[in-house]
Amino acid sequence: MQVDYQALLANIRDGVYFTDTHQRIIYWNASAERITGYKEQEVVGSRCSDNILIHVDEQGRNLCESFCPLAASIQDASAREAKVYLHHKQGHRIPVLARVTPLRDNEGNIVGGAEFFTDISNQEIIAERLRELEQLALLDALTRLPNRHHLFPELISRFHEKKRLNLNFGIIFIDLDYFKNINDNYGHDIGDRMLKTIANTLKVSVRPFDLVGRWGGDEFLCIVRNADEVSLKTMAHRLLVVINASSVSAEGVRIRITASVGATMALDEDTSETLIRRADSLMYASKENGRCQVTFG
Repeated sequence: MQVDYQALLANIRDGVYFTDTHQRIIYWNASAERITGYKEQEVVGSRCSDNILIHVDEQGRNLCESFCPLAASIQDASAREAKVYLHHKQGHRIPVLARVTPLRDNEGNIVGGAEFFTDISNQEIIAERLRELEQLALLDALTRLPNRHHLFPELISRFHEKKRLNLNFGIIFIDLDYFKNINDNYGHDIGDRMLKTIANTLKVSVRPFDLVGRWGGDEFLCIVRNADEVSLKTMAHRLLVVINASSVSAEGVRIRITASVGATMALDEDTSETLIRRADSLMYASKENGRCQVTFG
């Protein structure tokens, strides 16, 4: 029995690409195009580090410059698996589960490497949530994130859940650093693109039962359910990392932005207003201490 492996790889849901031993891409399937936004003709013949995928881990390390799992698999002939954030053509980051393995010829010689990557951003759940919010006019028109009118009732629901089921939660308040400079230097169209890019990055970087929305202007709020201090800090630092790794292009240059972040757990005596005020104060502490950091309290 002969199997058409090319057709099989072309139709699976995972993104797949093959490289030679120099990590030059020689195959790129349709799902890789869908997940990353890059067409086959844009990437075949290039290396993944040539401003294409540029994998980063949760610490913000560029894996193409430091530890590349694919290069390591080619070198030591071992398979690996890791959660990484790849670079979408539009500039935002997408969390994927990447599985890499060496490629061998008929004699068993290593001739390259293969990566299979699965989008773990829960796009279907997000899409359903967006449809519901659109019906209720609770969606921000620019970023397509929940707006403040939805975030406040969500906070009230979380407080009820905390009291009734003893499920703790926290919030993360995010303000982009020097965002006005982007509007002033490149125009409001580029500023809007940056806001949409950050929104896309944030909404695929939280868990499906958390909620991230646009609080207003260049401010975003993430409500983290069933959290403790450790998991809240981890989430806050993760969001900071993926914001820092996102970008938009304008006038031939790649524009990046950082963020100041405040994160805090909800207390029994809190109200929605006191919780927001505390997170906002912590965010301003991050700005006063140099920006591009998380302050927890």
